[in-house]
Amino acid sequence: MTPIHRDTAMTRNFFRSAVIPAICIFLPGLLAYGILTGIVHADGVNRWEKADQETVRLAPAGLTHLPDVVVRELGKRSCSIPQMWDGDKPHNGISGEFKKPGQTDWAVLCSIRRRSVILVFWNGSADKVEVVPSSDSADRNWLQGIGGNRVGFGRAIGAVGKDYIIDHYRAYGGPAPPPIDHAGINDAFVEKASIVYYWYEGKWLQLQGAD
Repeated sequence: MTPIHRDTAMTRNFFRSAVIPAICIFLPGLLAYGILTGIVHADGVNRWEKADQETVRLAPAGLTHLPDVVVRELGKRSCSIPQMWDGDKPHNGISGEFKKPGQTDWAVLCSIRRRSVILVFWNGSADKVEVVPSSDSADRNWLQGIGGNRVGFGRAIGAVGKDYIIDHYRAYGGPAPPPIDHAGINDAFVEKASIVYYWYEGKWLQLQGAD
């Protein structure tokens, strides 16, 4: 029995001298990190993860203003369209002259497995769908506090013209815009900031939006 008693005493001494002090040192920081990142809450629920799961994501047919060909292609790609927390009607599917004057194109925020990217349908066709590569982002990155300890999805796309692009460049700087003769796609973290994607000479430029 003596060796067992000795091992037990050594274990207790190690726990008191090493483990407990380490816990005292690191636990406050871990708790603070958890509270700030939504890992630790009084009710044991990660409200940020919960908000991501509960973000409304509509089936393509739910955006009744989209052309049928666009709806079908979005369905083939298993896209859903995430909605802002306070949207009063289906959104994040827009039209505009995004490539050249006189041509109506469509842009849609496509979410797959809670990760979204902007798809552009040139001239409303599914023959060649343009993916805006730098728009790819986890939906969780677009969550924000919306009051009352609530969290909501805050990403919205919209069509913007020359006046918007030039005015925001003059106000906030950023990359100098090229000659503007068609619309850009404003990708907004609502009430925070945005970036404008502008098609120019075969590629997407990132121009200054809201700041």
